[in-house]
Amino acid sequence: MAIKVPGKRYGKRLQHSKVFGHGAHGKRSGYADLLITPLVDMFVIIVLFLIANFSATGEVLMMTKDIQLPEAVNVAEVEMHPVVMVSGDQVSVSGTIVGRVEDFSKDEYLNIPALEEKLRDMKKQFEDLHAMANDDANTFKGDINIQAHKDVEYAIIKRVMFSCATAGYNNINFAVMTVAPSDGSATAAATH
Repeated sequence: MAIKVPGKRYGKRLQHSKVFGHGAHGKRSGYADLLITPLVDMFVIIVLFLIANFSATGEVLMMTKDIQLPEAVNVAEVEMHPVVMVSGDQVSVSGTIVGRVEDFSKDEYLNIPALEEKLRDMKKQFEDLHAMANDDANTFKGDINIQAHKDVEYAIIKRVMFSCATAGYNNINFAVMTVAPSDGSATAAATH
């Protein structure tokens, strides 16, 4: 190892510069130092930004391929409530399938027992949770969103609405696509 003269020593990057180092004019090295700390800081900021935006813009309705929503002009903003999805094939509540549409069109009853049972369980869970937390401000209001395909028969929608009302969900909102009167663009909303 060579003996070096005491004095200032610059880092690897400045050692070959014309101003601070020895001013090496030879062939440049293909090796470059990577500064990890600023890179990690940048990625942390990006991740926190994405998490904050994701939680602030949570989806109220889950859009699926088999449900095409009807269009409406006079609508209100969709709020977070339990969702009953009615496609051309099946009826589901918050992701749990309660039956097939073809079975409901054959029955002569007005209610759907499996749907009522699931909604009553959800109502009981809501009331028990708020009773344990002593939360008197958030009482059960009976709000529910129905997201139905635009070509589903009215008899099926009528049975779903009756089952919701029987289970205690009387404030029924329908998910629709809003259409601006002038430009024809559509976004998801709810109508009462």
